[in-house]
Order: sequence, then structure tokens, then C-alpha cells
Amino acid sequence: MSRSVLVTGGNRGIGLAVARAFAQAGDRVALTYRSGGPPEEATRLGCLAVRCDVTDAGQVERAREEAERAHGPVEVLVANAGITRDQLLLRMPEEDFAAVLDTNLTGVFRVVKQVTGGMLQARRGRIVLVSSVVGLLGAAGQANYAASKAGLVGFARSLARELGSRGITCNLVAPGFVETDMTRALGEKQRAGLLSRVPLARSAQPEEIAATVRFLASDDAAYITGAVLPVDGGLGMGH
Repeated sequence: MSRSVLVTGGNRGIGLAVARAFAQAGDRVALTYRSGGPPEEATRLGCLAVRCDVTDAGQVERAREEAERAHGPVEVLVANAGITRDQLLLRMPEEDFAAVLDTNLTGVFRVVKQVTGGMLQARRGRIVLVSSVVGLLGAAGQANYAASKAGLVGFARSLARELGSRGITCNLVAPGFVETDMTRALGEKQRAGLLSRVPLARSAQPEEIAATVRFLASDDAAYITGAVLPVDGGLGMGH
């Protein structure tokens, strides 16, 4: 059955792969992008592309309204939008710490709050948050990013307890080293160092993260909620 799906940060990388996976499965997909123009692939896939900065509550509300006008109340939310501003703690400006938390954690709060009303009314829904192995392991120079991604775990598990009785699940995926524009920009030595810690000895493709997200949004995962599903090649095992 075709569902109304909203994917934040769907203009590239993991978010675009997630939007593609749902669209190819026949769902009605709206994706958000923060800057530039809408991704060309969104048009080819038949997705609705909506400009939205998740740090702006007004833009989040308008994005939800636009998605619902086109596709009906949101039944599946994938909160993927996020940023990094890496720096060692002693050199990290407070503004960079606050900006990452505002986008990666408070931004998710804004989006989830917008869509849960419709889910509660329908007594069903799927919420999938994109966390990170860094939120479980920590990483030097990423205290802000790790804090934001770890915060999503407590947020999702609280929602799982609040919303579960209404048939709404809330889960997280925790990707590891994924082949995206950001990781392709790393130097060979840096890439080799990161991959040396991955038991499967390779990076993930965005489509592998997307497949896990689709599973968590499917009927097959109807009895899974409050879970953190690692898709990291074994990098974070034990955490």
C-alpha cells in the first residue's frame, strides 16, 4: 500500500538513497533540502522536493503542510538532516557546538513534533531517526556531532514509550563509514585509517543504509521499537 513518506535532508547521500528506496517501492515521497535547488533525481523519481531548514520551526511546519497537501498525512518520517562542524574541544567555538545540536537534535524534535499529531489520529506510524556510530563510540574532534547523535537515542526511546500504545514505532539506524560526497573528500591516508577499524574492511553504500531504514518502516518491523540498528560493518560492535 502506498504511504505518505517524509525524508529530511533528502537531497544527497543517505537521504536521497532513502527517498529513492521508498519511491521505487511505490510510496509517495516528499524530501527536504536546505539550500541550492531541488535534486534533479527527485523529479525523475516523482518525489516532492521542499526547501526546509530544520533549525527554523516555521519552515518545518510549512514543509509538513506542503507534504500533506500533496500526499496526505505523513505516515513514515525519516529524520536524516544533519551537519558537522568538526574541531577539537579546546578550539571549538560555542556557536559550532550549538549549531550542530540545533540541526541534528533539536531539528529532529521540530520535525517529529509536526508529524506525530496525524500519526496519533491514525493510530499508526513509523519514525526512523538517522543517528551514527559516532554517537555510540565518540570521536576526537566530533564532541558536538557525537553529542547530537547520542541524544537521538534517548529521544527516540522516550518517544517509543510515549507513542507505542497508538501503533507508532520509533527506531534509529546508526550508520558507520558511508560512501558519500563527504567521505570521498577525505585523503587516502585518512580513509585507510578509518577503514582499518571496520571488521568488514569496506565502507557502506548509501543504499545499504536505505534498505535498513525501509525495513524499520515496514510491516516486518511492526514489533520493533526503541531499537538502535547499527549499519557499520562491525565498527561499533559492543556499544
